[in-house]
Amino acid sequence: MSKRRKGRDISGWLVVDKPAGMTSTALVNKARWAFDAKKAGHAGTLDPSATGLLAIAFGEATKTIPYVTEALKAYEFTVRFGIATNTDDAEGEITATSDRRPDEDDIRNALGAFTGEIQQVPPRFSAVKIDGRRAYAMARGGEEVELEPRPLFVESLELIDRPDPDHAALRLVCGKGGYVRSIARDVGEALGCFGHVLSLRRLWSGPFDLEDAKTIDQIETLARTTEIEALLLPLERGLADLPSATTNEEGAIRMANGNPGQIVATEAEFGDTAWASYQGKPIAVGTYMSGYLHPTRVFRL
Repeated sequence: MSKRRKGRDISGWLVVDKPAGMTSTALVNKARWAFDAKKAGHAGTLDPSATGLLAIAFGEATKTIPYVTEALKAYEFTVRFGIATNTDDAEGEITATSDRRPDEDDIRNALGAFTGEIQQVPPRFSAVKIDGRRAYAMARGGEEVELEPRPLFVESLELIDRPDPDHAALRLVCGKGGYVRSIARDVGEALGCFGHVLSLRRLWSGPFDLEDAKTIDQIETLARTTEIEALLLPLERGLADLPSATTNEEGAIRMANGNPGQIVATEAEFGDTAWASYQGKPIAVGTYMSGYLHPTRVFRL
């Protein structure tokens, strides 16, 4: 018999401004302890050295994580030109150097090749699995790591500052699965000068941005108190990028049992993924077809 997980049945989203030097998993564990939550997860890993927005879901809100991870995300990062590292960031060992430094026009001209649907090779030191093993574990063990290119949608990549010849600050908006370290590496290679990420900050992710974010100090101050729940955003914030719908009592009961339920008002079109509520309470996410929502995820609130 499996051991029952301890904690409260609490649901909602906590948006945190992650500090540098902390893993995403460690931050989720800290937040789960602070809220005494039975279940928690996050919508997109940040590297330990990175800062910025990490969206943490509790309880039934974890069912909305896929809709946040599939959404666009924005980052600001600084590229250090002239140096390549084995991790594609400042934490790694130097593997190549160059005296060449691009000018602003060179950089702007190069960035155009990194927008739209592109192919990207993840960093060797990443969580990508190769035959069931993490790439970073293989790389740390001295094994040769060969990663296949993966598709990535980049909505925009722009130069926002050039403080000196060695550095450039860029802003990236991209889809799911993007590695900023790979962007920095590949831009450096395209410019013939090498490059790696010096610093990285996530600005927003899907429906969440840094204006929603709480600090570690706020979480620790209110940990294990009733006041900490004031830091939570409602479950439906994770669904803000989907069309909403309302149902009646009968439809709510049917959807709660996994059956198609009638929709009385919505802006969703046939075939859209949408979410339904009844009397302000989220009931389910599913596919909207001919006046009915066919649920794929049901909320037990």
